[in-house]
Amino acid sequence: MQCFFVHIMCELGQTYPVAAAIADREIASEIYSISGEYDLLAKFYLDREQDIGHFVAQNLHDIPGVRRTVTTLTFKAF
Repeated sequence: MQCFFVHIMCELGQTYPVAAAIADREIASEIYSISGEYDLLAKFYLDREQDIGHFVAQNLHDIPGVRRTVTTLTFKAF
């Protein structure tokens, strides 16, 4: 499995609906509300054969209220 995080910037007032939509899809292992430039941080696991870019585009970018995302790849857990 490959682990990665997605920082999600939401339209004003849409943080909770976006978080709920992600939770309803049951695709994230964890979802956090965060401070700063982005509103949410979500943790995902995919099989090594799956493409992260396609996963993010197909599963997050179509959620109403998502303005922008930044994906952080992970390499090794300590």
